[in-house]
Amino acid sequence: MPTSYDIPEVLDRREGPYGEVVLRRHGELLQIIANGCFLMDTSDGRSERMLVDAALDALDGRPAPHVLIGGLGVGFSLAHAAANPRWGRITVVEREPAIVDWHRAGPLSALSAEALADPRTNILETDLVGFVNETCATFDVLCLDIDNGPGWTVTEGNGGLYARAGLTSCARVLKPGGVLAVWSAKPSAEFEGSLANAGFQQVRTEEIPVARGVPDVVHLAVRPG
Repeated sequence: MPTSYDIPEVLDRREGPYGEVVLRRHGELLQIIANGCFLMDTSDGRSERMLVDAALDALDGRPAPHVLIGGLGVGFSLAHAAANPRWGRITVVEREPAIVDWHRAGPLSALSAEALADPRTNILETDLVGFVNETCATFDVLCLDIDNGPGWTVTEGNGGLYARAGLTSCARVLKPGGVLAVWSAKPSAEFEGSLANAGFQQVRTEEIPVARGVPDVVHLAVRPG
């Protein structure tokens, strides 16, 4: 594990469509930094796996559901979904071309190569907010992990996703009875209220224990149908 005096090594630095993105190595860990803000690393993956599992558990048992994963990140969510034969199709939306490149032919490929080769997997290089507003496709599950939480967004434009209009768009692309799962670094009673006000049912929050500090959480909600 990295020690306090380890200096992270920058493996790649690019100016993307939404600012600077950096891939660093810190000891044995790979880290993604966006506009100077730490997003995630390869240290654990427990919360990303729980995001996918909690959403599937909240679903109604329909066969071969289609999941949309918002945010490729370091690939934990994708890899975990691809390891489960219950998923019918797996679509991942990632807006940063650099992150997709790091998975296809870079250091992150060690985590995601098998999942990317899975015929159920489809990677879309586009902005999630625009995608849910414009797509005609529908999904059984939306697993969203593009920010540090509804109140701590990576870019200002993401904020609308967690407001009434954005949640209405999420509901529109969900099939009746479909599940919305949103990862957050801390619980938010306000966001639970926003989900209920947008017409979602069975709104609840599941905690993900961490070594210290406030637990990560997954906000879950079901589209009526």
